Amino acid sequence: MRQHIVVGLDVGTTKICAVAAQVHGADINLLGMGVSPSAGLRKGMVINIDDAVASIRMALDETEASSGVRVRSVSVGISGSHVRGFESCGAVGVRGKEVSHTDVERAIESARAVYIPLDREVLHVIPTEFILDGQEGISNPVGMSGVRLEARVHIITGAVSSVQNLMKCCEKAGLDVVDLVFEPLASARAALTRDEKEAGVVLVDIGGGTTDIALFREGSLRYASVLGVGGNHITNDIAVGLRIQMSEAERLKKTAGATVISRDDEEQEVQMTEACGQVRSLHRASLINIIQPRCQEMLELVREELKRCFGYEHAVYGVVLTGGSSQLRGFDRMAASVLQLPVRIGTPDIISLPDHAAGPILRSPQYATGVGLVACSSVVDRPRAVHQVSSNSLLGRMRHWAKDLFKNTEVINPDYKKEGGMVCSKSKK
Repeated sequence: MRQHIVVGLDVGTTKICAVAAQVHGADINLLGMGVSPSAGLRKGMVINIDDAVASIRMALDETEASSGVRVRSVSVGISGSHVRGFESCGAVGVRGKEVSHTDVERAIESARAVYIPLDREVLHVIPTEFILDGQEGISNPVGMSGVRLEARVHIITGAVSSVQNLMKCCEKAGLDVVDLVFEPLASARAALTRDEKEAGVVLVDIGGGTTDIALFREGSLRYASVLGVGGNHITNDIAVGLRIQMSEAERLKKTAGATVISRDDEEQEVQMTEACGQVRSLHRASLINIIQPRCQEMLELVREELKRCFGYEHAVYGVVLTGGSSQLRGFDRMAASVLQLPVRIGTPDIISLPDHAAGPILRSPQYATGVGLVACSSVVDRPRAVHQVSSNSLLGRMRHWAKDLFKNTEVINPDYKKEGGMVCSKSKK
C-alpha cells in the first residue's frame, strides 16, 4: 500500500507546532515535530507577518531536523473570532434509479448555493444529514432508491483578509498550503472517539488567544463558535496582579497554577522574579486566587454557548477539554461544576509514537490540533460526500495549484522518506 508523508502546521497565538507523520493505510506514524514560541499573532489572527513567518520557519526547521524530511507542503489550522458557521440545505432530483455519488455532490452544491458576503471565504461545507423522499436521518444515501434528495450542511466561513494573511505567512516561509482546516475539526479528529461524536459531545479547545467550541452529534459537526478569550488572558491577569513580566507570569501559571485551592496551597510558597529583577516568595494560594476568577468567567461563557447550541440537550457524553490551559490543576473539576456536565481531558491517541523524546510530548492536550491536522491530511476516514472549497475562490485556486505542485516533491533521505501528502477532506468523522 502506498505511503504518504504529511505535515500539519498549528499556527496558534502562543505556539507554532509542526508535526510530520508517515501514513500507511490507517496507520499514522510520527516522524518528527517542531515547536516554537508564537509571535506576530493575536487571538488567532496575524498582526505582524514578518514575526509570524520567523516563528513558522523556526518550528519547521526543528521538524525537518527531527524527521529528515524537507517540508514543502502543509495542512494549516485556522481559528479566530472571525470564523463563523451556519446551517444550510439544498435539494435535487435523483437522476437514476439509485442515488449516486454525483447526486450527493449535486445536493451538497445546492446547499452551498447561498449568499456569502464578499469579505467572507468558505472554509468547509460539512454534510450533517441527508433526506431522501422525506426520510430523515440518512448519513450516506448512496445506493438507496428515491426521487428527491435533500442535503443539510454546516458551512464554516472565515474573513478573507485573515485567510489571505495566514496563507501569505506560509508562502513567505516557503510552504505550499494544501489545505486550510478549522482547528476544532482537527482537534476533534485527534481527541474525540467515534462513539462520542455519534451520541453527542462538545469539544472545548482552550488555546492561547481563543477558545474554540464545537458540538458533534450523529457523527457530524452541528455547531461551532470561537470565543475571544484564552490562556493568555489568565497569564495577563497574573502579570497585572503581581506586577511581573508576562514571561514570568506564564512560568508561574505552568509550574504552580491551579483553579482550586487545596490545604497545602495555603502554606506552600513559590518563588517569583519581579520586573526589577528582585526575587521574592509568594503563597501559592494568592496565585490561585488570581487564576480562579478568570477560569470561572471563561467557563461561564462556554456555558452560554452550550445553551445557544442546545448542547445540554444533545451532549450525551458531556464536554471534552483540550488545549494548554485545560491542564491547569482542577480545571476539569471546575468545568464539571460550572457546566453541570461530565467532563474529561482529551489527549491525542490516533498516532503511533516512537520512543524518542517527542513521543510523550505529543500526548499532551495542547498538541491535539497539530496531531489532528496530520490525521486530516491523511486519506483515513475520507467520505466522498464531503464538499471541497470552490475552485473559483482564492483559496480554491491556490489549493488546486498546490496539489499540482505536490506531485513533485523533494526529500532529504530518499532511501526511506518520501515527502508527499494528501489534500485534507472536510471529514465529518
